[in-house]
Amino acid sequence: MSRPRQILHVDLDAFFASVEQRDDPSLRGKPVLVGGSIHRGVVAAASYEAREYGIHSAMPMAHAMRLCPHAVIVRHHFDRYRESSDQFFEILASYSPLVESLSLDEAFVDITDSQALFGAPRSIATEIRSRVSDELGLVASVGIAPNKFIAKIASDIDKPNGLRIVSDDEVLSFLH
Repeated sequence: MSRPRQILHVDLDAFFASVEQRDDPSLRGKPVLVGGSIHRGVVAAASYEAREYGIHSAMPMAHAMRLCPHAVIVRHHFDRYRESSDQFFEILASYSPLVESLSLDEAFVDITDSQALFGAPRSIATEIRSRVSDELGLVASVGIAPNKFIAKIASDIDKPNGLRIVSDDEVLSFLH
């Protein structure tokens, strides 16, 4: 009998905004918007403090500023995002060679055959989250499930800094 697949979906929470807050301590705890001009730009990322005002990525910056006039707008720093992303993927690859990138800040990791080396899925996910925090100064949410679709949904449930496990026998009730 084969063992059920164990897929992690690992997502760095509010990635661009979190990198900006990490690198500039004066931004911590403030509503931060990463993006372009207030007149023609869009929000590339919003910190969780900004999201409390209903702001989300892809929103026109002018509209975001009407929702939260005291938000801090910062320009993109793609070199820093790329560096953090590369470090993030190095962490993931240290647990499995089966890493599928979805973007700079999220990936699927098949840990089905990694458990003999690294322990149970919860232990692996907890260790990844700890390393992301310790080594990158960022927060990650993780969903664990028997397939990518469910793992992706699971990682979104308890954001930020969430960890949700959906076992084989819980998939149907989880979807309901």
